[in-house]
Amino acid sequence: MQRRKIIIDTDPGQDDAAAIMLAFASPDELDVLGLTAVAGNVPLSFTSRNLRIVCELCGRPDAKVYEGALKPLNRPQVTAEHVHGKTGLDGAELPEPTMVAQEQNAIDFIIETLRREPEGTVTLCTLGPLTNIAMALTKAPDIASRVQELVMMGGGLFEGGNITPAAEFNIYVDPEAAKIVFGAGIPVVMMPLDVTHQLLTTKARVEKIAALGNRPSQVLVEWLAFFERFDIEKYGSDGGPLHDPSVIAYLLKPELFTGRHCNVEIETESELTVGMTVADWWGVTGRTANATFMRHVDADGFFELLTERVGCL
Repeated sequence: MQRRKIIIDTDPGQDDAAAIMLAFASPDELDVLGLTAVAGNVPLSFTSRNLRIVCELCGRPDAKVYEGALKPLNRPQVTAEHVHGKTGLDGAELPEPTMVAQEQNAIDFIIETLRREPEGTVTLCTLGPLTNIAMALTKAPDIASRVQELVMMGGGLFEGGNITPAAEFNIYVDPEAAKIVFGAGIPVVMMPLDVTHQLLTTKARVEKIAALGNRPSQVLVEWLAFFERFDIEKYGSDGGPLHDPSVIAYLLKPELFTGRHCNVEIETESELTVGMTVADWWGVTGRTANATFMRHVDADGFFELLTERVGCL
């Protein structure tokens, strides 16, 4: 199997951290060309810091981290400290990172990488707001045709939203950026709340991660204990949904997921539904399909994969 070249665009976030850990734990399948930080769950200063903390935890201080957008394209910044804590990675005590971000900014790195690598060989893995990607596409429209695929965590349909009744957080934070990305002609695969709400960090699943006994697994368990408290209170579930690792799991085992290729539009005008991903699941509009909207996942298979790989770090 040829290693898949990926760029991870992220706003860590405990679940982002789990996704990055899964990627680093899969070197035979994934070639991480770089990791780009964006403002989202917490401000950029924290997302960059957190990204470098995760790299060092995974034994990858050689990884290249780039800092991108400080805020959404046109809107005030919205963050989620109420979920992720003040730092975005609350729950575990870790030293400040010693590695530093690259001098080149994330947007230029994305553009240069897509232009340098053979056409159709780089996958964009987006775990946060789509601001960096939209800025790169606006600055260099030619890169759209060079992207193999954009696999993203974001949106929702049948599950509604998690930051408003209609909108999922990553899309809500910068709906104009999402609109640019969905209109760019890039093959998009969505991991919406409809999928991630099936991926619950139940007590039994977390116990299996804890039993691995290595340092990364111990830290992940501490992060999950903090992260899931908000959703357990909100949903009354056994554990909380683990959103972002679904993106990496799809690259490793796409057979875990099922969905439908359909049209998805982003609402940017309505006060009530701004940030909503309007997915034409039933094909009633006649609009051209532009995304694969995943709806179901083998949750046990997902957690088996995550646990196995984290044990290799």
